[in-house]
Amino acid sequence: MASSPQNLPYKLYYWPFLQGRGEFVRLILEEANAPYIDVARLPADEGGGKDAVMAFYNWQTQGTPVLAPPVLQTGDQVLSQTASICRFLAERHGLAPDDELERATALSLQLSIADVVAEVHDTHHPLSVRLFYEDQKEAAKERAGHFLKQRLPRFLAYFEAVLERNGDHHLVGQALSYPDLSLFHLIEGLQYAFPNAMSDLRGQCTRVLALATAIKARPRIDAYLRSPRRLPFNLDGIFRHYPELDLVP
Repeated sequence: MASSPQNLPYKLYYWPFLQGRGEFVRLILEEANAPYIDVARLPADEGGGKDAVMAFYNWQTQGTPVLAPPVLQTGDQVLSQTASICRFLAERHGLAPDDELERATALSLQLSIADVVAEVHDTHHPLSVRLFYEDQKEAAKERAGHFLKQRLPRFLAYFEAVLERNGDHHLVGQALSYPDLSLFHLIEGLQYAFPNAMSDLRGQCTRVLALATAIKARPRIDAYLRSPRRLPFNLDGIFRHYPELDLVP
């Protein structure tokens, strides 16, 4: 059940020019209609900009140090790690199952989505995040080939099986929960980064695609996607479209 959280609006700290992992958090906030400030997108003279995120990244803030953004601040409390933030918000705002075991299942699904996201990132940065894509293009092409041929079909088949065994409409339980929102964004990102490969795999993930379509049509999500709050995909984020990496399995 949704509670009545105090200390709103939330403050989200993430890079001001990226969807990235912050997008999984934004989708929950938008669906929950929870007031929030995307702090780094504010002008620097209002406490925004990249420096607002770097203060957490460089351990210049009080409390437990943060390894990396996204960061969610509610009152004096600070949370990090995407899956942890998503679970916290979802349980506060009625986007997590009531059943204890189903809540644990929801978290495991969220972590599985995080596994896919990490592998997507490594298709364009297989050697080091310190190198530009142009410095590792050959390795990226090889890594992307393995991902699209071996890993992506298995990931999609997994989520397809989860949906089938749960009645097709949701990943866990019988109502919308945060892994559903995150799977939607994962599919959006994959379709942007690998349109040819995803088109080739459409027949193998019909339930997954149907869920993504249903999430996209939800009124609050639709309004968000049409708003300036939604940052576009680009070549600086996790999901990047390099035609040379979009290989049909």
